Amino acid sequence: MALSIFTNASSMASTNALNKSNSLLSTSMERLGTGKRINSAADDAAGMQIASRLQGQTNGMTVAKRNIADATSMLQTAEGAFDEVSNIMYRMKDLATQAANDTNSKEDRDSLQSEFNELNKELGNIMSNTSYGGNKLLSGSTGLASTSGLNFQIGSSNAETLNVNVSKELSGLTATIGKAATTNPSGAPVAGTGLGALTLDSAVNASGAIASLEGSLKDVGSLRSSLGANINRLGHTSANLANMQ
Repeated sequence: MALSIFTNASSMASTNALNKSNSLLSTSMERLGTGKRINSAADDAAGMQIASRLQGQTNGMTVAKRNIADATSMLQTAEGAFDEVSNIMYRMKDLATQAANDTNSKEDRDSLQSEFNELNKELGNIMSNTSYGGNKLLSGSTGLASTSGLNFQIGSSNAETLNVNVSKELSGLTATIGKAATTNPSGAPVAGTGLGALTLDSAVNASGAIASLEGSLKDVGSLRSSLGANINRLGHTSANLANMQ
């Protein structure tokens, strides 16, 4: 039997063992360098698929938590605006209550009416100019005034959304607040609307203003309650996302 001078079983076995050791060493060094057990599909094909899916879910949850923080901030901005609206209405109700007392002179009621009108103007200013991220929040066709509401992505899948729609209640409150009485450029008086049409020139009218403001305060309270409930829900959603991560 002919023998090849290149045949050396021991040498070949040693070479194969060395190559295998080098390959394992290279894999170990790569894992140490990246901190990952799987660095390519060749390391663990099934594991790579599972890891990719879980990584996508985790990344989505991280972004969703940021979305929730932004949504919470937006709703808190709106709730803060309504808090100030409530404070102004409380003061307007105080003025109406004072004006309903027949101990007041005409001059007294005129002074009360003047402050009442200015407060109503500020109500309109808050409703018109409260904004978040440069966009109107309580008026126009954006923000909470949008008829389709606000959609918040609160999870990693497209089905995990939260819709906050208080546009109907907000529209009603805006109409209730109305506009304060004013004058046009020529100096002619322009009648107010909503709360802006209320007068404190007599005990009867002041009493009517009290009733109107009580109703308006209930409307504001309902809106604040709805926003508060959604803010609390977002907090629980964020906590659950942190738990799943």
